[in-house]
Amino acid sequence: MTSDLLALLQSAKIYDLAQPYFLGMPHHPVHPPYLFGLVKKHGEYVTPAGASSASEALALGGHVGTHIDALCHFSREGRLHDGREVAQSYSGGLERLSVDTLAPIFRRGVLLDIAGLEHTDVLPIDFLITPEHLDAALRAEKIEVRSADVVLLRTGWARYWEDAARFIAQVRGPGPGEPAARWISSKGAFAAGSDTVAFEFVPAPMPVHVHLLVENGIHIIECLNLEQLAADRVYEFVFAAAPLKIRGGTGSPIRPLALVR
Repeated sequence: MTSDLLALLQSAKIYDLAQPYFLGMPHHPVHPPYLFGLVKKHGEYVTPAGASSASEALALGGHVGTHIDALCHFSREGRLHDGREVAQSYSGGLERLSVDTLAPIFRRGVLLDIAGLEHTDVLPIDFLITPEHLDAALRAEKIEVRSADVVLLRTGWARYWEDAARFIAQVRGPGPGEPAARWISSKGAFAAGSDTVAFEFVPAPMPVHVHLLVENGIHIIECLNLEQLAADRVYEFVFAAAPLKIRGGTGSPIRPLALVR
């Protein structure tokens, strides 16, 4: 049984959907930046056999880089998705619905290539994704969204990742509005994600985050790289990812993968 599963996995084509981490990388201005430093160089300590090692120190926010939002990331009127009041502390984080309670994800994934639908490499900064765009993408790609799917929207903004100022764009960018978010929730999605920093159309008072996370318990994944999937016209796949077990955390970096036969 184990060998059969291993053989099946080894026969799959794997797409890496994560963006790289580097000093100066994009980060939303309400979150801390990514920091990196080599703290031990080769040669600082050498074993009698002549071996040495190097290592680094990292600092980053839970919502920096390719990451997933826990359901406790947003509240409305002081209450979380479970309807109960927020319980939190600076030292312990959120007491409920935190990212360490999120199990590793192995689910059907679908890509809705909105930039491709619009015959452009990158959507304009003021492009609002509507339910009509999502329906049109399903028809063009000849797929459907099923209950518990991971629904990924491509805007093309992953191409700007190496240019932090352009990618963040003063927190302006394309994405779904609340009607499109309601389209996603009506399909019973497990999670929704995109290649932008905020997932939703911005600037806005974050109605998509509130609708998905608070009202419907649907996780949000941001800063994905969907370019190779789109280039190969891969619209249906196994989505695999695992958040770090950060106790009390509101989000976590992930290394998402798309697997196809």
